[in-house]
Amino acid sequence: MIRNVRFLRWAVGKSFTSGKSTTTVAPSSQWNAGIIAQPSSGIATCNIKPLSAMSSGMSANHAAGFSIASRQIHTKGERELVEFLAEEIVAEKKASPSATIPTSLNGFAITCNKADVELTKSSEREKITISFNVNHTVDMEGEEAEATENKPEFSAMKSRPQFEVDIVRGGTTLSFTCSYLPGEAQEGEYNDVFSIDEVTIYQGEWSDKVYAVAGDVLDGYLYDLLMNFLEEKGVSNEFAEKMSDFASAYEHAKYVELLEAISKFTVEKK
Repeated sequence: MIRNVRFLRWAVGKSFTSGKSTTTVAPSSQWNAGIIAQPSSGIATCNIKPLSAMSSGMSANHAAGFSIASRQIHTKGERELVEFLAEEIVAEKKASPSATIPTSLNGFAITCNKADVELTKSSEREKITISFNVNHTVDMEGEEAEATENKPEFSAMKSRPQFEVDIVRGGTTLSFTCSYLPGEAQEGEYNDVFSIDEVTIYQGEWSDKVYAVAGDVLDGYLYDLLMNFLEEKGVSNEFAEKMSDFASAYEHAKYVELLEAISKFTVEKK
């Protein structure tokens, strides 16, 4: 993703082309076409249907389309906004982290509703649900890249959302609130990708009256056993990394969709 350098690129007045040569992602709220099984990675992918809000993905012919749309622009601020968005949408699509959005991940079925994401897996004994929201979850990997007028560079941006893991048996739910750990583990330390923030168990529907305990006050051995328990249910460090990759691709698609919606709103007749 290139959002961390978009202001610099605009300020120097240079036309920007991403160094990444990935296939354009056309975001959509429909993630249900052409599933392709990939057992080795545990990920099934689908082709993304194009967003109907904008036409033709702002390709090389977008200038002609803009000249028509610009007739409906009445203020200098609107014109500058649409001009910037035209370039930004093209650059963001070129920098898309993935050409496809998964419909399943390691046996978990994925459903998306706007910014909400839910992964589910069921057996005769229990149902496991992992849920998170991609809003305000993006940060840069590694050190912040420096950018110059002649050589723009940028760090990859990843979505690392807090997530809930609910394991339901009958009418009882064992629930974990988990967060990704910052940075990388050092030599001699546990190499966990995520941590348990909170644990609770309840009957029926959850309410504020239900008791919950923070992960950092749990007995150390109990904490390790609970992490092993989650790993046995499929929520391992490797799975968490893949889920972050999915969240990054999905959040980026929603960001591009937002830019397109703002551009369309700006040029629409009031």
